[in-house]
Amino acid sequence: MASLVYFRKVAETDDSIEYIFGFDTDEPPGRLLMDTKSRRSRPIDGEINYAFLKASREINALYEEASEWPERGMSVS
Repeated sequence: MASLVYFRKVAETDDSIEYIFGFDTDEPPGRLLMDTKSRRSRPIDGEINYAFLKASREINALYEEASEWPERGMSVS
């Protein structure tokens, strides 16, 4: 079964970036905060779930490729 998680940057400071993410645009999004120094993420709502992990990993992978934080994207598997 295929899985698709979308994410989009919604806020940025010198130390962190906030993203919203989810399986589609019809459900309320999750929110994650990415520490730009350590490249570690944490869920803003406190829930670590499958969508959070997929979004976090893809955001880090895109950063690794381009050396800049993505504005938006998706993870497909």
